[in-house]
Amino acid sequence: MNLTSRPWIHGLPALLLAAILSATLHAAEPSYGVRLGWRPDQVVVILHVDDVGMSRSSNLGAIEAVEKGVATSWAVMMPCPWVPEIAAYLRKHPQTDSGLHLALTSEWAPYRWGPVAGKSQVPGLVDPEGCLWRSVAGVVAKASPDEIEREIRAQVDRAETLGIPMTHLDSHMGTLFARPDFFERFAKVGIEKNIPVLAVGGHATYTKLENPEATGKLQVWVPKLWNAGLPVLDDLHTGSYGWKPSEKTDRLIALLKELKPGVTEILFHASRPTEDFPVITGSSESRFADLKALTDPKVRELIQERGIVLTTWKELHQRRKASRSL
Repeated sequence: MNLTSRPWIHGLPALLLAAILSATLHAAEPSYGVRLGWRPDQVVVILHVDDVGMSRSSNLGAIEAVEKGVATSWAVMMPCPWVPEIAAYLRKHPQTDSGLHLALTSEWAPYRWGPVAGKSQVPGLVDPEGCLWRSVAGVVAKASPDEIEREIRAQVDRAETLGIPMTHLDSHMGTLFARPDFFERFAKVGIEKNIPVLAVGGHATYTKLENPEATGKLQVWVPKLWNAGLPVLDDLHTGSYGWKPSEKTDRLIALLKELKPGVTEILFHASRPTEDFPVITGSSESRFADLKALTDPKVRELIQERGIVLTTWKELHQRRKASRSL
């Protein structure tokens, strides 16, 4: 469409004309949902559980959210002590959409873990206690891209050793999105291994609000990942961690009602607290509320009423392989 050929256009102020042209071009671009074979009007959602393997509570919550609730996917933290339990579950349930929640930090006070690669291999990832840094800032200040890649590969290797399926790779606390050279190594491993990596390239409504700086800096990788045969999301919502526990079900319902068409992933940390869980984390109540929201019949009813399509990373990858869209 050539808008500038229309006579009424020439009377508009330059800034307004630029905005119209930009909006028109953006609207003309198909969503990644459409590129992956869904209709333009379809709202497609991955309801995802993070931190699996972190604790027994995390494992119990994730399993319940998938088996009895509407969660469709989860990701496992390979450096954590309860990974063998979830690995045993996955050997019995290999159809589960299970990725790796690549962990480069260890944030809790009394309950911590170190790098899978070992301190001698990744000294910049290790704090004075011999554990991964508590904060993303610590990793950004001390770790090199080579160490980041070495630890990513060690976590992938451990998953392969335990027989854990890897439908995708994402990042605990967003550490791999904190520096472009970190994300480069993240994308490199995903492309090499043919494992989808978390990347947002569509309208990014929530991503731009929650992580505007990273969204802008990492856009260069979206076409590279897509052209490598890996799927890309239209949006990512990470804000549920900050919702009040008593409001989580209602907030999830409201969010589902306002989602734009395309593929959106919504992150949760569903857990069923055991006796020790409140000692591990101060977010025990919040994580239990995530589980209750994902298993609430009202949420399932809303999904059915609105015709929301629930999907998995496995399906996204299969659809990308079948897609001719470049």
